Amino acid sequence: MAQADIGLIGLAVMGQNLVLNMNDHGYRVAVFNRTTAKVDEFLAGPAAGTQVVGTHSIAELVAALGRPRKLMLMVRAGAVVDDFITQLLPHLALGDCIIDGGNSHYPDSIRRTRDLAEKGILFVGTGVSGGEEGARHGPSIMPGGNPAGWPLVREIFQAIAAQVDGVPCCQWVGPDGAGHYVKMVHNGIEYGDMQLISEAYALMRDGLGLPVEEVQRVFAEWNRGVLDSYLIEITAEVLKAKDADGTPLVDKILDSAGQKGTGKWTGINAMELGVPLTLIGEAVFARFLSAMKEERVRASRLLPAGAVAFSGDQAAAVQAIHDALYAAKIGSYAQGYLLMREAARHHGWPLNYGEIALLWRGGCIIRSRFLNDIKAAFERAPGLENLLQDAFFRDEIARSLPGWRRAAGLAIELGIPAPAITSALAFYDGYRAERLPANLLQAQRDYFGAHAYERIDRPRGEFFHTDWSGSGEAATSSGIYSA
Repeated sequence: MAQADIGLIGLAVMGQNLVLNMNDHGYRVAVFNRTTAKVDEFLAGPAAGTQVVGTHSIAELVAALGRPRKLMLMVRAGAVVDDFITQLLPHLALGDCIIDGGNSHYPDSIRRTRDLAEKGILFVGTGVSGGEEGARHGPSIMPGGNPAGWPLVREIFQAIAAQVDGVPCCQWVGPDGAGHYVKMVHNGIEYGDMQLISEAYALMRDGLGLPVEEVQRVFAEWNRGVLDSYLIEITAEVLKAKDADGTPLVDKILDSAGQKGTGKWTGINAMELGVPLTLIGEAVFARFLSAMKEERVRASRLLPAGAVAFSGDQAAAVQAIHDALYAAKIGSYAQGYLLMREAARHHGWPLNYGEIALLWRGGCIIRSRFLNDIKAAFERAPGLENLLQDAFFRDEIARSLPGWRRAAGLAIELGIPAPAITSALAFYDGYRAERLPANLLQAQRDYFGAHAYERIDRPRGEFFHTDWSGSGEAATSSGIYSA
């Protein structure tokens, strides 16, 4: 029997669909699952009639592969990945490659790249986005890790990835943890996009009082314009669905959101690197708040709204919500790219920001029309500080800004929580501000903690302390005080 081109461990839905995708493209895949009965079920079911090879032990799996061996893990992130790596190592030879295709935290991929390189084993940590459908028919793939592993996996990955304009949504991202880092940022942006769409829905449904059928029509129309994206498309599909009694199914779904933690990782990393990732942070917090369902029900009976009822032109308000969603979405991507820029500087990763936009054009959850505009922005200015400074996005924000401000004001007046829309606007206003009230904040810090401050009429790096209470302390300091 011919040896397999690649092995895959983990036959949950994503793993199975990736295997079938590889098989469709002519690659022979050997598979293994910790619960070995799943291997037989897969071969008798979805993989029946394919050239997929079933194995029932790690040793059998490795023996089924041609050299250099390529083994892809599609298992739960964390200790399970390390456990399988430990099981694989005694059976591998120098130059073999282990691929982690799960949602692993990027520091783990940094560690695994280093540790396996010391043993002569190549490691590729790759983000895979697109859910079940993407895995089956073409996901977005974001590989990073040991650069020597890229030539081994490139052909297979680019063959099975989504294709847009003949270009595969799979390119090498960077060393060690870069692939999983970019996937983490992708997931954070995904959290932000979903929250923004949900806030637009709430403004129309609960604020303007539009029926679900009308809101569905609006989203379907928006998907034909600048908001054209996978998430807007499926939102229109979701709002179209009816329950058994003929009423909108969405109205029967409990308003308590779950999460798998990748958005939280993005927010935590932003705090660690000092990047104002406000919109994604609010999207994560909004899920936390939604999970407090029982407490919110009790609070709803106790706390006044102090809100007004909507009156005015509904069509104009809907247009304002559209513009707010679009502008805030631009702000969200601007924040995500700020985070990647700082991470690249911190870790020494040579990230190609335009190529990253191309990776996300197809297959993945955040795929949308304006990713082409992001690619174009970085082609015009590879060293672009912020997407908001690009001429195209600057003009789009200027056009949308009146509606953005109106929608944010409507949310406040109507008592509709819109933390992502409003925090994105606050970020925009803060980013464009030549002067912020941090001068007062620094004075307060110096007053209670002698943390010192810089002056606008003296060179940067020169610090001062004032005897605010008249205690007689020194008035200047040449040292930098801790925060």
